[in-house]
Amino acid sequence: MQTNIYGQTVGRPLPGFTPGEKPEISRIDGKWCSVVRLKGQELTEKAAECYLSMSPEDWTYLPLEPVETMEQALSLAGSMAATEDPYQLAVLDRKSGEVLGTFSIMSLNPADRSAEMGWVIYGPKLKHTRIATEAQYLVMKYVFEEMGYRRYEWKCDSLNKPSANAARRLGFTSEGTFRNYVVYKGRNRDTSWFSIIDSEWPSVKAAFERYLRDDNFDENGIQKEPLRARAFQRACDDESDFMTL
Repeated sequence: MQTNIYGQTVGRPLPGFTPGEKPEISRIDGKWCSVVRLKGQELTEKAAECYLSMSPEDWTYLPLEPVETMEQALSLAGSMAATEDPYQLAVLDRKSGEVLGTFSIMSLNPADRSAEMGWVIYGPKLKHTRIATEAQYLVMKYVFEEMGYRRYEWKCDSLNKPSANAARRLGFTSEGTFRNYVVYKGRNRDTSWFSIIDSEWPSVKAAFERYLRDDNFDENGIQKEPLRARAFQRACDDESDFMTL
């Protein structure tokens, strides 16, 4: 335990600590997917097609209304591609090249080396798939190993159980709920906070890599063993929420 000259308990020193950098991703390739910067006409058009394939209920916990026309979808994809924070990324199926969903590295804080995974928008072909898991792993690995960040966050509406379950499954630890944190769509949002810190990343990484091995999936791509990024922590109340193809 560290104390200062006044005998007060203080945080551990970080000798040589320097601020981090902002993300610079062109393409990260995995086995089943690629994560690329959402940029350019071709990608924004593919993202728009993905958004149009989503059901109205997929937009409930996003601060956006469902898109109903290609014009609306293109406008949304274009506006997302234009931002630096959130730093928007597209998830591509490596076989088809189709954009299956988008998400972002956001709330960028280079001074403290922290960032958040957010704006998670999954099309119907991405939900509950090993591609979705691999995409999250690829970005998480980039944040901790390439950017050298110390903290990686996940936040969601406290009523959004699928998102909270996904956070736990992916290895994030619950940090509690910020009450009356946001107003969106004319309603209150209490926000649940989750995080992974750099000292936890090696064990979380090992769990991902065990899960993503070829021998963990049968000939139809069905998982044999679920992801347990934290072996001591139950991922969720209903295991069926995480059936991964």
